[in-house]
Amino acid sequence: MDSIDKLLAQLKAEYDPAKPAIQQPKPDLETPFIQPLPQSQSIIDNILAEVKADVEAQEAAEELRRQQEQEQERIRQEKIKAQQLEALQKPAQEWLEKLDPFSPEGLWFERFTEGYPSKLAATIEYLQNNN
Repeated sequence: MDSIDKLLAQLKAEYDPAKPAIQQPKPDLETPFIQPLPQSQSIIDNILAEVKADVEAQEAAEELRRQQEQEQERIRQEKIKAQQLEALQKPAQEWLEKLDPFSPEGLWFERFTEGYPSKLAATIEYLQNNN
């Protein structure tokens, strides 16, 4: 019982306002307001990570959309070019039939066609650039 009495006396001395007993260090009241609790910090980190993931997903979706639009535009341009080439085939064939191969223009054109797979391809190129 002696130890219980001793413990009670010590507690009474600590909490008796008339006697300044053992001075306990005062808790720093500013610390809890400055530093967030570790649990709330992890919640904030999780929210920030989710927001960052959402932004990155939106950016990736936007980039994919831009790439798809560019690809569609490229295909459209290729179709237009193919239609233009097809439209020029008949006039090119007619021009070739009218060309005198021994005229100055015919001799020049013969040399011009050397870099092309066919005379028709050369004629189409020539007509595109000169009309």
